[in-house]
Amino acid sequence: MKVLLPRAFLTRPIAHRALHDHSGGRPENSRAAVAAALEHGYGIEIDVQLTSDDQAAVFHDYALERMTGREGLVRERSMPELASIALKGSKETIPDLAEVLGLVAGRVPLLIEIKDWDGTFGSDVGSLEGAVAKALARYDGPAAVMSFNPHSVAAMQTLAPGVPRGLVTCAFHEKEWPMPKARRTELAEIPDYERTSASFISHDIRDLECTRVLELRQSGASILCWTVRSAEEECRARAIAANVTFEGYLPVLAD
Repeated sequence: MKVLLPRAFLTRPIAHRALHDHSGGRPENSRAAVAAALEHGYGIEIDVQLTSDDQAAVFHDYALERMTGREGLVRERSMPELASIALKGSKETIPDLAEVLGLVAGRVPLLIEIKDWDGTFGSDVGSLEGAVAKALARYDGPAAVMSFNPHSVAAMQTLAPGVPRGLVTCAFHEKEWPMPKARRTELAEIPDYERTSASFISHDIRDLECTRVLELRQSGASILCWTVRSAEEECRARAIAANVTFEGYLPVLAD
């Protein structure tokens, strides 16, 4: 069953990895970044990664190095271990999804990207999706899930059928996506939109004018886009996209 995005997802600009500012002590996907987005009234996008104890950690990268200076992968650590690790340039530590849901508490739309834990966009999914579904089952507020991996989106159709689902999409250029050409070509055509009963896509701003995005828009799909980094880019994106995921500037909120 297709579940449409609540209107707030189409009217409030969405802060990419929450309203982060690394120089200001608000790392991406942190409690402080979430609080800043709430203060401004923006929607919030976060990422979740699977932990060794099958929890949903709010963290973008597979590896800990860039954001924490630690070695190793997120999936090699338990959630209690991750919760004790400081994020660079701040007093923040890594939160889990349940905590972030408690902070947001339905005040703004929350867009959750389910990361593909093995990087192949394969069918070995379920644990992270189950953890997300479990957390959302107790959540009362506008929330939606999305993933680059169509198998993850399909799993959420079963695990959380009442939650809006979408696909994160792009042109899948070879330099950015180290996978077989046939798979990249296939994903670029967004073939799984109907199969997963998705109601939206979040597409790369650099490729918004591609034929498939325009076809989906014409057929009624909600089009979001990533990642917008200026008011000028936002203006250009909104010629096609209903809403933007942004960072590095403060978009104007509609009245």
